[in-house]
This record gives sequence, structure tokens and C-alpha cells, in this order.
Amino acid sequence: MILCIGTTPAAQRVMVFRRLTVDAVNRAGTTLDGAAGKAVNVAKVLQALGEQPVAVGFLGGETGERLRAWLGARGIELDFVNVAARTRQCLTVIDESAGTTTELVEESQAVTAADYEALMGVIRRRVPGCRAVVMSGTIAAGGPGDLYFHCTKLAREAGVLAVVDAQGAALVEALKAGPGLVKPNRSELGATLERELKDEAAICAAMRELCERGAERVVVTAGKEPILAFDGRAFWRVQAPRIDAVNPIGSGDAFTAGLVWRLVRGEDLGEACRWAAAAGAANALNLMAGEVKREDVERLVQQVAVEKLASRSFTGAGGGD
Repeated sequence: MILCIGTTPAAQRVMVFRRLTVDAVNRAGTTLDGAAGKAVNVAKVLQALGEQPVAVGFLGGETGERLRAWLGARGIELDFVNVAARTRQCLTVIDESAGTTTELVEESQAVTAADYEALMGVIRRRVPGCRAVVMSGTIAAGGPGDLYFHCTKLAREAGVLAVVDAQGAALVEALKAGPGLVKPNRSELGATLERELKDEAAICAAMRELCERGAERVVVTAGKEPILAFDGRAFWRVQAPRIDAVNPIGSGDAFTAGLVWRLVRGEDLGEACRWAAAAGAANALNLMAGEVKREDVERLVQQVAVEKLASRSFTGAGGGD
């Protein structure tokens, strides 16, 4: 079982337009509805890859009930806390003529301290039976800034892999508990450390800093740019497959799921990133975020390039053997 923790799930609508015109009436050729949010996306991809995820967080209102029904119909185990705050609705707008994808995100509503106490009760009960705990996204308003610290601490005490996909204060606090892996993207890493990361050497130096502050492993994604990974000793550069993306939203979450899928099998970080990159690319082939086909992942993994980097590649950044 892999526990997927996220306090801001979303009902997701994807609308596809042949041509989108601002300040005019636009008619969508295709509309899809489903369940998303970072942790939900991770859970959906893990299930597609053959794992047994459990999604936990908050659900409320009519949109929360729809999300519960969608996930239940897919056979994903849920242990959500019911709250008064309505679950958010997000919208992806795809303009085929321009080749653009626009995400309209509704901010999540605040939940109460009692709701967070109930969530921690679920997490304490679930962690001992897990192979990994994945914490994804922002912490909903009303919650403790050190939520991921406490979740990571519980995972470490249980001997379970703790993975944090977050930024800013939530990530900084989690580092104090020694997570097994953190996975910010390039902009999130720069924002967390409050400095511009101008080149690969600067990114690698920042990754080393996160390890010095408590992370065992760090992976940094950067859209179409190469992925960088560091396990405290060696660096890897990973180039994802080149594809014709349908919708890239959720590819970072698919990457996280693929990474956890292989790490719990005992693979090293470089090889795990190979499969993670394939999962991220496979996600972009589908309209709905967090949707992958395992056969696509197995096909695309053959196209991923993984290079272990020598320490001399980064002046002052350190590196592998």
C-alpha cells in the first residue's frame, strides 16, 4: 500500500477548443470531467502501474461527492475526511490551433483545526501498513505549516519511504524530519531557497543544500529541460522522451508516481528516474491529468536517456563518482 496525502483535491474539467478567442463565445468540441489534484493524480497513476494506493485528504460538498464517486468507480481506496468546505473545481482549457494549455485553478477553501486533527488520525493509522508515504501540493488554509514534517516523521519512525512534492515553508519544515526524497521543480526549488537558479551547476548546488538540510535524495524537474537527480553521492541527468503532448497538466504528479513505483522495488535513483520520466510523458498523451496507460510507460521508457554525471561536471556543486 502507498499512502497518497494531499489536502487540496479537485474536480477537474478539461475543455478542448479548435480555436479559442478571448472575449468571445467559444464552443468546446470535447469536454471531460474527472478527479484530480496532485495527490489524487499520484494515486491514479500508481494504480495504473499496478500498485495499491490509498488517497487521503479532505472532501466536501457536491464536488467532493462527485470526486468520491469517480475515484470509487476506478477502484481506488479512499480514506478522506469529510469537511464542510466545498472541494474546489479546476478547469483545463486546450486551444488546438495555438497548441496551448491553460489551467484555471480555484483556490481551496479553509478547513478547521479539528479537520486536520481527524486527518492526522487517519495518517497515524495508515502509515504502519504502507510501503511509502507521498505528500503532494500545498497545505489547505487553516492547516499547520509543519503538516508534512509530522507525516515525514511518522513515516521515518515506521521505516517507510517518505516522499515530499512541495515547495516553500512546507518543504523547508519537512526537511527537518529527513524525508527519503523531495521532488520540487526548478522554479519551486528557487522559490524555496529564495534565489535564482541560472544554470545546471546552480541547480545541483541547491540540490546538495537540500540534502545537507535533511533530504536523502532530491529530484528536480524542469518541464522539457533535463531532469536532475542527486542521492547524496551521485548526480544523474535524465532526458524525457520527445512526444506530441495532448495535455501536460499532471505530468509532474505522474513522474512522482513512477519514481515511487520503482524506488519501492529497490531500484537506484537513476533507474527510478528513467521510469518516472516515461510515466510523466505517458500522462501528457491523455486529455485528463493523472491518466496513464502502462503500455505507454513501458514503450516510452526505452526512449529515456539517463546519464550519470562526474563530479568535475559541476564546479562547487559536487557530484557522483
